[in-house]
Amino acid sequence: MTHADSTHRQILKRIARQAMIDFGFEPDFPADAEAELLRLQAVPLPTGAAVRDLRDRLWCSIDNDDTRDVDQLTVSAPAENGGVRLLVAIADVDSLVPAHSALDDHARRNTTSIYTPAQIFWMLPERLSADLTSLVADEDRASVVVDMLFDEDGTLQSADLAPALVRNRAKLAYDSVAAWLDGHGPLPPAAAAVPGMDAQLRTQDRLAHVLRTCRHEHGALDLRTIEAKTVFDDGRLQDLEADVKNRARDLIEDFMIAANGATARFLQARGLPSIRRVVRTPARWSRIVELAAGFGETLPADPDAVALQAFLTKRRHADPDTYPDLSQTVVKLLGPGEYVAEAPGGSAPGHFSLAVRDYTHSTAPNRRYPDLITQRLLKAAFATAAPPYRFDDLQQLALHCTDREDAANRVERRVRKSAAALLLERRIGDRFDGIVTGASVKGTWARVFDPPVEGRVVSGEEGLDVGDHIRVRLVRTDVDRGFIDFARA
Repeated sequence: MTHADSTHRQILKRIARQAMIDFGFEPDFPADAEAELLRLQAVPLPTGAAVRDLRDRLWCSIDNDDTRDVDQLTVSAPAENGGVRLLVAIADVDSLVPAHSALDDHARRNTTSIYTPAQIFWMLPERLSADLTSLVADEDRASVVVDMLFDEDGTLQSADLAPALVRNRAKLAYDSVAAWLDGHGPLPPAAAAVPGMDAQLRTQDRLAHVLRTCRHEHGALDLRTIEAKTVFDDGRLQDLEADVKNRARDLIEDFMIAANGATARFLQARGLPSIRRVVRTPARWSRIVELAAGFGETLPADPDAVALQAFLTKRRHADPDTYPDLSQTVVKLLGPGEYVAEAPGGSAPGHFSLAVRDYTHSTAPNRRYPDLITQRLLKAAFATAAPPYRFDDLQQLALHCTDREDAANRVERRVRKSAAALLLERRIGDRFDGIVTGASVKGTWARVFDPPVEGRVVSGEEGLDVGDHIRVRLVRTDVDRGFIDFARA
């Protein structure tokens, strides 16, 4: 199949499917999982004295415009001490995907949903993750609720978890909510249709700002990298748009960080093991110190998240154009996140980038297998039952999930590069403004601003260094390999 006789979406689907196979994933659901899916009905609504009925609250979801696998809802309320009570509801996935079922076996092999520009490879079938277990609007749903009380300066005073009934009153999207919060757009119609939802969103936004400020004061890193979002029109790739953070994205990120921390401590307090999400103290800290020195800044000889965050904040204000590239460099030097099993009373490494000791993944059980494992551990805690996993099984699962996450990132990166090459293949000879993102003996790389894509500078690269603004001419693309070559103009 050639590029001339295929739509762009078909081309990228072919590349994505091959990448899935190359990196050891199952792109299709096996027959026994499909048969199991046909027998499933909606998640049964839980009953019993321990189940909290919270369907009367002003719950909402905020996610991407096209998201259908809604994993979490949020709602807040003023507290007596001048603080805020925050509740995060997490979809009950385990009820329809029990351990060792055919659907669970497939989810355990892949461990994550993989999002490519042309196709989503769901961890669980779309009928599950986008319907039966999704916290869709205007439907009663079973969930696990994280109930947190913060004082006015963002300090967590108490937290509890419990099974609960919830109902999503408004399915909202990041960009439209952020535009309204910034005063650049109207209240989204789904929010305007619910009395009191505007005040609810304002309260959540204020709390998120307080939590974020508190985290940064303790050394949580504010890293802002650029991801490109594909825009199709009738199967043809029209553009790549920068998918940048905004107030609504920050809000959800802040709340999920809080919920994941509370979940880790809840399991620990009840003597259960867990799978922790960690970013170790960076082994390449000396290189980060050298990086800061290149900007005339001094960092301590020993790893210090607070000092690093202060440096990053200063650079973001000094040169916002290059800050995404600095962020990307720091991310690489920090090293990847990983999953580790934590025994009761154990001392697994914390999360350096978030400046927290206790952290797990729990808020996306439709999309990530570690979150589904955590949900099963929580249900054991609610029932005062034995853990559903032996500790050595959790250790093996943590290693496997880390390996598969790395492979999933490679699949997504390969297809994004092919999409960028596909978009630019008809623009050979065009000139672009950009910035140098890498310069070493291995090669020189530049990111152009419009569209936001990166390529190798194969001619005229002598003397260029990271951060240099540059004008380049596109000389070659290779869609199947995801290569883009520039010459200095």
